[in-house]
Amino acid sequence: MANQKVVVIDDSRVIRMRVRDMLPEGNFEIIEAKDGLEGLNKIRSENPNLIMLDFLLPKMSGWEVFQEIQKNQQLQTIPLLLMSGRKEEVTEKISEPFEHFAFVEKPFEKEQLIEGIRDAMAKAKKRPTAASPTPAATASDSSAMAAEIEQLNAKIAKMQAEMETLKKQLAQVVTFIRQKLR
Repeated sequence: MANQKVVVIDDSRVIRMRVRDMLPEGNFEIIEAKDGLEGLNKIRSENPNLIMLDFLLPKMSGWEVFQEIQKNQQLQTIPLLLMSGRKEEVTEKISEPFEHFAFVEKPFEKEQLIEGIRDAMAKAKKRPTAASPTPAATASDSSAMAAEIEQLNAKIAKMQAEMETLKKQLAQVVTFIRQKLR
């Protein structure tokens, strides 16, 4: 049974078949889409582990699909591998370095595809998640935050005391130097 769902969005049947052939058999369930609109719908309905997105697509471009992914916090967490035969068209819209997704230039070999997938996975893990406050914050969350704030306030007080000590010591050194210069 496949343990990873991959949505492959490309208008080229050849590319979709190549991706299917290049990925290890049995490890991946490949879900294909031939245009951007179909691809976005499959991303939303299938909850994939990886999105492979061509940049030039009919009905809805890869750029438009990318923008929809960026608007949705849940979809942003899915590793994304952009594919294009014309990298300059991608860089016109999204400047390098690509922080939150990987890029592979078509045509690609199996090693390039696998490296692109690894890169996409690594970048997805590094992507910061926006912590949205939930109205149902528990009392333990509040008390943990209060304890952390208290610890930080204690550290601040300790640092302020150390700074006062350093100021006094500096004043003493300055006084000593002035006396020696006379």
